[in-house]
Amino acid sequence: MNFRKSLFVVGALSLSLLAAGASAKDDKATKQAEVSTKTGAAMERFYKVKPELKDAVAKSPGYGIFTTYGISFGVGGSGGSGVVHDNKTKHNTYMKVGGASAGLQLGAAQTEVLFIFKSAAAMHKFIESGWTGGASATASAGASGATAGGGREAAAGDPAEVYTLTKTGLEAGLAVGGSKFWKDKDLN
Repeated sequence: MNFRKSLFVVGALSLSLLAAGASAKDDKATKQAEVSTKTGAAMERFYKVKPELKDAVAKSPGYGIFTTYGISFGVGGSGGSGVVHDNKTKHNTYMKVGGASAGLQLGAAQTEVLFIFKSAAAMHKFIESGWTGGASATASAGASGATAGGGREAAAGDPAEVYTLTKTGLEAGLAVGGSKFWKDKDLN
């Protein structure tokens, strides 16, 4: 009787561990699909606003697309997720982003950021170290799926061209800030 009970407990424990492993894989795939859906929709919005980006993205070594959510009142913070896509290998690296800023700023917004890398080396460096920073003057708004605001093209020596869209919200100000991009350990 004790042997049967022990066998049953071991069997039940084994099944629960297998189910947990399968659930974690399903959860990872679900989260990857969510990020892919959001970033795919963001790409379409960029292409709608600036159609020539589609050709630039296709000809580049790769691109990064991120959706961030932020709020600011003097100091600001933001966070989000996205993906860096290698056009040569077709490999996606799922990443997270966090940012902070300080200055004369006010607002809350969902912002989409597109990086078009100028070289494979620049793309790989971004994946491995992922820092950005700088000063900005912002005045943008977006509501009900409409977008306004703008982007900036990088200078000739920069490793990527960077474009932004404000999907929803309102933000205005003058600030200094930085962002950190890092690999999402759960999704890669």
